[in-house]
Amino acid sequence: MKEIPVTYYKDELNDEFSTAVITPRAIDENYKYGGKGLLWNIAHLFWYRIVAFPIAFIWLKCHYHHKIINKKVIKPYLKNSFYLYANHTNPVADALIPTFVSHPKDCFVIVHANNVSMPYLGRINPYLGALPLPDNMAATKNFMDAIKYKMEHKHVVTIYPEAHIWPFYTKIRPFKDTSFRYPVQYDVPVFAFTNTYQKRKNSDVPDMITYVDGPFFADKNLAPKERRMDLRNKVYNAMVERSKNSNVELIKYVKVEEKND
Repeated sequence: MKEIPVTYYKDELNDEFSTAVITPRAIDENYKYGGKGLLWNIAHLFWYRIVAFPIAFIWLKCHYHHKIINKKVIKPYLKNSFYLYANHTNPVADALIPTFVSHPKDCFVIVHANNVSMPYLGRINPYLGALPLPDNMAATKNFMDAIKYKMEHKHVVTIYPEAHIWPFYTKIRPFKDTSFRYPVQYDVPVFAFTNTYQKRKNSDVPDMITYVDGPFFADKNLAPKERRMDLRNKVYNAMVERSKNSNVELIKYVKVEEKND
């Protein structure tokens, strides 16, 4: 039996295990989020639908035998804007799967600056839907304007609330309620999708099965901060339950204080 590699961690909220070595660019007041204008939308259509979509579909199907379960719950909301929240366990697939969960609607993903800082691909990623987090207050205004524009134009925005990549992790890490201020502010529904890893016969590569849950709505009887936490808890609990469908462990994650147990 193949030995499972072990990764030790200290902090579920802040530890990062991405192997990418990228110097992030500054996302300041000079960063252009785009999304408006004929030329931008032509470039978006070309890179998003004509180039990336078929390549991503083929790669996910061939490499991970990817399948989405329960996507039907989104269908009644396809004429509106909404948010998707997901677990963050795969540096490549996590960039691709939101597009297929939200299809046929365009999906934009809130990302770290690294995603728009890579040579060549960093210039293309904004047309593929990357919305990098701002680095200062001036950039924050531009970022929030971009989010508002997406909501007003009935788009979908995906957020990975765990924030940091833990490759092939099969549980759900605790995450803050901070990012849930967006659906509360715009009063739009939320869906969770949970990527799981399941044993494939005669292969070390697992099947990747995505489960969709929702819609979840903010409780208007609560104060705004309590709405965020309530919405966070609904998403978190759904993801925890779905994560139990993972039945193969490619990397074992062990908390540091457990090393000597």
